[in-house]
Amino acid sequence: MRQPIRMFLPLLVALPMVGCFWAGGEEGEVQRGRLAMEAPAAASQRVHVEGTTVEERYPPPTGYARVPAEEGGFGAFLRRQKLKPYGEKPLYHDGSEKEKYWVYDSVFDVDIGDRDLHQCADAVLLLRGEYLYSIGAYEEIGFRFVSGFKAEYGKWMEGYRIRVNGREESWHLVGEPGNSYPSFRKFMDMVFAYAGTRSLEQELHPVEVEDMRIGDVFIVGGSPGHAAIVVDLAQNREGGKVFLLAQSHMPAQQTELMANPVDWDLSPWYTLEGKRGLVTPEWTFALEDLKRF
Repeated sequence: MRQPIRMFLPLLVALPMVGCFWAGGEEGEVQRGRLAMEAPAAASQRVHVEGTTVEERYPPPTGYARVPAEEGGFGAFLRRQKLKPYGEKPLYHDGSEKEKYWVYDSVFDVDIGDRDLHQCADAVLLLRGEYLYSIGAYEEIGFRFVSGFKAEYGKWMEGYRIRVNGREESWHLVGEPGNSYPSFRKFMDMVFAYAGTRSLEQELHPVEVEDMRIGDVFIVGGSPGHAAIVVDLAQNREGGKVFLLAQSHMPAQQTELMANPVDWDLSPWYTLEGKRGLVTPEWTFALEDLKRF
């Protein structure tokens, strides 16, 4: 019964946005369309449209500075994620464009293939897997399926592949050892097919929002469930924090840097100061939904 309760949380935490948030497509598109027409004036203040990464495109709001991120760490990796040219739309796995303008402000430059696999948890898993792959931490790349089976890239590199028979998974040696990037992506596609929010939530551990770091994940496991990852973080002198969020969704689509549906003046940055929950364009999280790898 958890999900029906969550469906009404926006009414509790964002009453001023009830009309826009719940009106759905048509009214939402009108609102986003109005903001889009104002974008040139706003861009000089909140968006560097020529920037090609999260860090380059989005300066912190006035009075805030980015929190330090360790060189070579997950936070720095996320900040440097490549974005598609500003104004481009996310693509679904079938190549069609996502027309929900109010949901996103930018799109990550990520190849999701042509299968309906890269959904919300998968976007988080891919970012984590890509980071570990980029630093050569191959033995640390491992994710559990919903069944509990552990898919380990170290074994995949040895030539083993995963065979699924009903609800049972097992390893079988079928090929030569290798560690090419295309092979890694095939491994991740296998993870996407059998992992989800339920399994990912169990692999993460809870953290307090006051201790939020880049790379933390807001997640609710289930069917449906949802996940969104913190991809940047800034702080003011009083210790107040603002952050950027990214997600994918159903059907499989490119990862989006999300707009803030309850504060267009701050968007795409978010704050939880004075909030009892986190309202995003397509999901509402409780504060205790924040987890960490």
